Amino acid sequence: MVLENLGQSLRNVLKKITGASHIDEALVKEITRDIQRALLQADVNVKLVLEMTKEVERRALNEQPPAGTSPKEHVVRIIYDELIKILGSQRPLPIAKQTIMMVGLYGQGKTTTTGKLGRYFHKKGLKVGLIAADVHRPAAYDQLKQIADKVGVPIFGRPGEKDAAKIAKDGMEHFSNVDVVLVDTSGRHALEDDLIAELKRVADIVSPTERILVLDAAVGQQAGPQAKAFHDAVGVTSVIITKMDGTAKGGGALSAVAQTKASIVFIGTGEHLTDLEPFEPTRFISRLLGMGDIQSLLEAAKDNISEAEAEETVKKMMAGRFTLKEMYEQMEMLTSMGPLKKLVSMLPGMPGLSDKIDMEQSQEKLRKFRYIMDSMTEEEMEDPKLIKSTRINRIARGAGVESKDVRELLKQYNMSKKAVKGFMGNRKFRKQLMKQFQSGDMGQSQ
Repeated sequence: MVLENLGQSLRNVLKKITGASHIDEALVKEITRDIQRALLQADVNVKLVLEMTKEVERRALNEQPPAGTSPKEHVVRIIYDELIKILGSQRPLPIAKQTIMMVGLYGQGKTTTTGKLGRYFHKKGLKVGLIAADVHRPAAYDQLKQIADKVGVPIFGRPGEKDAAKIAKDGMEHFSNVDVVLVDTSGRHALEDDLIAELKRVADIVSPTERILVLDAAVGQQAGPQAKAFHDAVGVTSVIITKMDGTAKGGGALSAVAQTKASIVFIGTGEHLTDLEPFEPTRFISRLLGMGDIQSLLEAAKDNISEAEAEETVKKMMAGRFTLKEMYEQMEMLTSMGPLKKLVSMLPGMPGLSDKIDMEQSQEKLRKFRYIMDSMTEEEMEDPKLIKSTRINRIARGAGVESKDVRELLKQYNMSKKAVKGFMGNRKFRKQLMKQFQSGDMGQSQ
């Protein structure tokens, strides 16, 4: 999970509040000190931390809880509100026809992020084209082409050409009928005059709708000065912060950029092309505090599972059908949505579960279960009751596992079948599911 240490520290603060007998001045001062410590360890600016915690203390001691809200709930809400303020306002990228120019220094993850962004718009149903206009870094074209091939979008470039502006001009003509054009530009180790001049020439040619600055989270509080320098040079419209999964300085980068009034539109949360999340302060803080992010979970499902698959699964459930085939399909859907640890962080109250359960081991168990089911016959998948001792041994040999692993799968299946039966036996849940299905909303996020 992104900023896992910060999230754990903040969740401990909330536990302290909910576990207290009452809210008093001593408790408020104690939790503000805990919040200060957590934010400073995440590299958030000292001045910003002091201002934020001072406001938390003031509001917690002086504000009356709204009607129907307990003092504990009110203090939790204050912490949530003030954390969101640190991250600034939100401005999502439109899902529309546009030209996006990607800028940034060497090593920030710009080329990979260009590919991720291409995938994002491609998944939204838009025609996407990538222009490889980085003429200085060796193999920049090859790297972008590999990514483009994986994503399934076309790329334009001229390996060996040293005029970035010419490549940009020819690329724009080549992609004249494309909805979203992404231009990957050159970087440097520092923002030098020749880089600024080159970026301005490219910008004059492509007339970008967006100029997106890509920043590595590891730069911490220096993200602010970098963002300002690029903005002064080329007019940055928004920012993507990469590698948020691998540094304690991510909090510093997020808050520093927000202070420049630049909009953070996405965060990179891993190495895979799927690891790019639209940045919304409210959702981000909800996940940090263990309140979940159901909306992002629904969007991940929508991006990776077709509406037809979702409808078919629901039809079978409503008909009372749940064999090993349905279980296999659900596991395929789950694994297509990304790492289990990431999905768990989106469920309310669940982030702390990763501290108690080995998520890597759980992910491996899902893979093993799929191997076991691949070794079963169609008849066995349709009717698991047939799977007795001799069949268990045969399936285990075919899957390269032990017999106990097959029995564990069958035990898990029976538990899942009971759970599905319980859900479908709930009239309210069934009615709601039927209503969604009949209205044509199945598989869509609300």
